[in-house]
Amino acid sequence: MRKIAIAASLSVFIAFLIATAFLIHPFGQPPSQMDDYIIENTQSETGTDNVVTAVLLDYRGFDTLGEAIILFTAVTGVVMLFRARKKGER
Repeated sequence: MRKIAIAASLSVFIAFLIATAFLIHPFGQPPSQMDDYIIENTQSETGTDNVVTAVLLDYRGFDTLGEAIILFTAVTGVVMLFRARKKGER
């Protein structure tokens, strides 16, 4: 029974990989109309000339903030794990 479950899971995973490979857009072609919209309207909506900065800070600001919080939490955890202990602490 376990081998059948593993084979079924592997088959579904491979099917998703193959489907994804066929759905990838060719290199150099924009995948959606959103790309053109952002390029055309960045200056008027955000007030910046840099499209990358506009996407990171204006259009995806909350997502970028979440990623920064996760990174900060991970670094803090590693620092706390490897920090030097004072004498007398166990």
